[in-house]
Amino acid sequence: MIDRSAETLIVLRRIVHVLDSNARSMARASNLTQAQLLVLFEIARHGQEMPRDIARALGVGQATISLQIDKLEARGLVRRERRQSDRRAVWVILTETGRALLDEIPDPLQTRFSARFDALPDWEQTMLLSVTQRLGALFDAEEAPALPAPDMPSAEL
Repeated sequence: MIDRSAETLIVLRRIVHVLDSNARSMARASNLTQAQLLVLFEIARHGQEMPRDIARALGVGQATISLQIDKLEARGLVRRERRQSDRRAVWVILTETGRALLDEIPDPLQTRFSARFDALPDWEQTMLLSVTQRLGALFDAEEAPALPAPDMPSAEL
């Protein structure tokens, strides 16, 4: 008889292993944390973005994103710029240094996954999302943070 729960856990462990390996590889190549890289990739997708939109896209709070943006700005990878129409609003913009860094690091797993996922029919995307959400519930992961802790060194990713 097939032990489906054991087989499911094996597949999940393999997925986690691939995700961890990819994160470590990118962290070594960029000398950034996984969280910082995800913020950079999100900004790069749009060219410029507001912190609240970055936080929403990555599923974290705005305070977490602000801390990551501060660190990226200190390294010259992004810059903040006030919007002309509303001086209270701030754009986060990828610098040339940030763009060059992203061009140098290995192809992120997320890019490959997204391209393959987007090529699936809508019904299959919906099914996979539903299954993934159910798995999250089975592991009590609904409230787990979507990004690593901000102070996590890249060696621990």
